[in-house]
Amino acid sequence: MARRTKEEAQETRQRLLDAAEVLFQSQGVSQTTLQQIAQQAGTTRGAIYWHFKDKADLFNAMMDRVTLPLEAAVEKVAKDGSMEGIERMMVEALKLMTTDPQMRRVFEVATHKVEYTHDMQSVHRRHLDLRNECVFDFEKAMVAEARRARIKLPLPAAQAAQGLHALINGLIQNWLLDPEAFDLVSTGRRTFRVYLAGLGFGKPEQPSCG
Repeated sequence: MARRTKEEAQETRQRLLDAAEVLFQSQGVSQTTLQQIAQQAGTTRGAIYWHFKDKADLFNAMMDRVTLPLEAAVEKVAKDGSMEGIERMMVEALKLMTTDPQMRRVFEVATHKVEYTHDMQSVHRRHLDLRNECVFDFEKAMVAEARRARIKLPLPAAQAAQGLHALINGLIQNWLLDPEAFDLVSTGRRTFRVYLAGLGFGKPEQPSCG
């Protein structure tokens, strides 16, 4: 009986997160109430407070369902410390963005449907922490790669890492605005290589003539 109760609680939690995804995407985070989420999930507002402290806590749990696997991949690549590993991780992330509806929905909410109001400060902090960790991993990989290649970067590694993060993040945000505008994976791979070539890491990929 206890196991069944635990399973039911987990099912309710997942329904609440599913409902939040749908409503946040359709009407924005600030315009979505906890009561609406409860109704969408077929449960009560009290059930929300059983699983989450507030809307920000629910939002962060929603993000965890898609970002934790990516964070694990970034952590793995960071240990390798190579730009080749960073490229593999980036391409896989972009592929998931184009093929996984849930990841696409959640990142659309996170980039276009959330306002960092007072009650969402923990969400703002999480966003900054993830950004800083990612930039730090890029910086470490660039320093290690430059050392192996015996090259001097044309700008400080910290600035180069910020630029690389902005490039990838900007591509994702613009693609989410209009997914038909360009191919996210191929554009991401080529611009990544061109950016690295500008830093002295080899030559950019040449476009095919066919």
